[in-house]
Amino acid sequence: MSEKKVKATRASYGEALAELGAKNSNIVVLDADLSGATKTAGFAKAFPDRFFNMGIAEQDMFSTAAGLATAGKVPFASTFAMFASGRSYDQIRNSICYPNLNVKVCATHAGITVGEDGASHQMIEDIGLMRGVPNMMVLCTSDDVQTKWAVKEISEIEGPTYLRLCRLDTPVIYEEGQKFEIGKGIQTGEGTEATVFATGVTVSEAIEAKKILAAEGINIRVVDIHTIKPIDKDLIIKCAKETKRLISIEDHSVIGGLGTAISEVLVEKNPAHLIKVGINDEFGKSGKATELLKYYGLTAENIVKIVKS
Repeated sequence: MSEKKVKATRASYGEALAELGAKNSNIVVLDADLSGATKTAGFAKAFPDRFFNMGIAEQDMFSTAAGLATAGKVPFASTFAMFASGRSYDQIRNSICYPNLNVKVCATHAGITVGEDGASHQMIEDIGLMRGVPNMMVLCTSDDVQTKWAVKEISEIEGPTYLRLCRLDTPVIYEEGQKFEIGKGIQTGEGTEATVFATGVTVSEAIEAKKILAAEGINIRVVDIHTIKPIDKDLIIKCAKETKRLISIEDHSVIGGLGTAISEVLVEKNPAHLIKVGINDEFGKSGKATELLKYYGLTAENIVKIVKS
């Protein structure tokens, strides 16, 4: 049996961006001196006249992206999630989202899976920050296929978007041609014992947990919430009514992220208990990404333990 293909969503982003650049001459890319890491270097090589290395000046980069958007361009601005959503929050809020400009904030190296870079670079609050800003759409993709779809999709949608991407190589989950839709989760399985809501790097862990539990006769369903804002309220309510237990898992703080967004839906529409798995109101630690996933319980094994508890 061959090993499952793995790929970092930041790499998929870079490839999709280069392909998109060949089809749409209005696409421009800005980077804060990290094009090798964010994988925008491929676009820079193919379209040097449409690539702008803004240096280590993230706030300036997003303000410039806003200006380009007013001139009819479709700017994709990239840096690490820490510097995008944290250092540049004011510019994103006031220069991009307030005037509702067509800027795509594509942030790589999100979550504790940045690994050895440690707490200073492990952005675990960005979903909460970005989904709280009016006009901002928030996506967090789980694999190569979904990321390439998302890059193309957001290029065709008018308005600000935050696309959350990962450094860690993760399994390719979906087949080519898989249908996705903004604001609609992807349900895998029909099990009634539990629903595991996951996003980004945790989706593959949730699917693995589903397989482990199925071998023991315990059937659950996994819901990939790739669009956190707008979130799929109908699917969340459906799962709350049909399954015995609800669990959310994310490479993000349990405050303000996927679990919080789901909780808001449940409180309003269908009160139910949700077990939130994520980073519990603390900073990250330096270590290998796979070891940190285990340390914080963001693994298939921990999901299995919670479902069976």
